[in-house]
Amino acid sequence: MFKYSIIFILCLSFQTAFASTEKKKSDDISEEQQALVKKQISSTIGLNVMSVNKSPMPGMLELNTEQGLFYSSIDGKFLIQGKLYGIGNNNVINHTEESLAKVRLGGLGRFEDAMIVFPAKDEKHVITVFTDITCGYCRKMHEQIEEYNDKGITVRYMAYPRSGVKDQMGQYSQGFKDLRSIWCNEDPNMALTKAKAGSPVAQRICEKPIADEFEFGRQIGVNSTPSTIFANGQLRPGYLKPSDMLKVLDSMQEES
Repeated sequence: MFKYSIIFILCLSFQTAFASTEKKKSDDISEEQQALVKKQISSTIGLNVMSVNKSPMPGMLELNTEQGLFYSSIDGKFLIQGKLYGIGNNNVINHTEESLAKVRLGGLGRFEDAMIVFPAKDEKHVITVFTDITCGYCRKMHEQIEEYNDKGITVRYMAYPRSGVKDQMGQYSQGFKDLRSIWCNEDPNMALTKAKAGSPVAQRICEKPIADEFEFGRQIGVNSTPSTIFANGQLRPGYLKPSDMLKVLDSMQEES
């Protein structure tokens, strides 16, 4: 009896080790597999996949694309657009939002030198806001910019032309040209303030990443203005008055 017990334990140990090795292999994503998935998705539907990562869900890959986050089968022949939730231990985890938060924070560094910043003297929080001068709530928010600053909130603006970068004729949209002109102005802070107050925009042309900021916004889930990225990478669409914004920021700081 003892002999058979030893044999059973050895067999069980071997099977566990084998399963662990197989799982490790299946979790690895080789460069060849990444290239295969990218090619499959691109050639089939023309979607540019920038990176391929493991998904929290077995048998599924996470694709970071110019159009946002997608999920695919291992061979890239099945594609899903939507949110992936993890359920267990009486918890629900939004894995899609967690991944996008990392993409947002990782990508912001590319644009720090190109943001129009209204700094708080006694800075407690920093928010990054996608904005457009044709947006009513963007104008309302900017009317209160001093109040945000007085509450210790530094506001960093990124450009998001709601009309898109180009029109149906393939020409730069007026919204794009206006935002580019503001960002190219010798005093962009003042130019933005005047434009949001309704003043005409003096046209300027220079090299500013307006189109790149717009595409980055689309990639990370921005589809309206104003949309705010917080320090933890969370994205919140819509306007919040200064006092409510401070409550949200203080709450996030306490939770972190």
